[in-house]
Amino acid sequence: MATGLALLISADAGSLVGLSQVQTGQLVPLLVLLIVFAGGLFTRRQRFSEILGNLFLWLGIFSVALVSYAFRDELQMVAGRVFSELAPTAAVIDAERGTATFRSGRNGHFQLETSVNGAPVTMLFDTGASAVVLSIEDAEAAGIDTGGLRFDIPVQTANGTGRAANVVLETLEVGGIRRDRVRAFVAEASALDTSLLGMTFLRTLSRYAVSQNSLELVD
Repeated sequence: MATGLALLISADAGSLVGLSQVQTGQLVPLLVLLIVFAGGLFTRRQRFSEILGNLFLWLGIFSVALVSYAFRDELQMVAGRVFSELAPTAAVIDAERGTATFRSGRNGHFQLETSVNGAPVTMLFDTGASAVVLSIEDAEAAGIDTGGLRFDIPVQTANGTGRAANVVLETLEVGGIRRDRVRAFVAEASALDTSLLGMTFLRTLSRYAVSQNSLELVD
């Protein structure tokens, strides 16, 4: 049997159904399992109806596995879309296109999972913010010494007029898109409820687009 399978791969038999030689080789383990399980059907005496039913069962399992493999990229996209609906702050990443897509929350805003200096921080997408702005709690979580900051920059926030300090973030990563040495502000205590993903990060992107209830960032 091993010789037959090797000939099957080397002869590129999978090309008959649109598979490359590599893909044919990857499907061989599934074929082996099918043969083993099908062979097991005849190790004991069974009625013809039972044998036929079991054959159809394993053929169905093999067909599902084959279709899942053939449409694996599409299924990954569907799974990502479903996951983004359940967790809208998480990105659906397309590494080949260099994109990260987010779904809006129930309030219509885009809240994004980011990483600041390696620490997880949830930020609100805000093109009206001239810079990335961190709440003091998020800044401390990111390892910034807030006690040594000078809050001498007036800023307008949802809570009114406040003050912020100028900082530089070592790293900022959003949906797999990473930037180093990003200029940002840290808002004083109680001045900001949610950190903001502003223009000092957004202008480094090739583009960003909002359509209906989705946000796409392009590296």
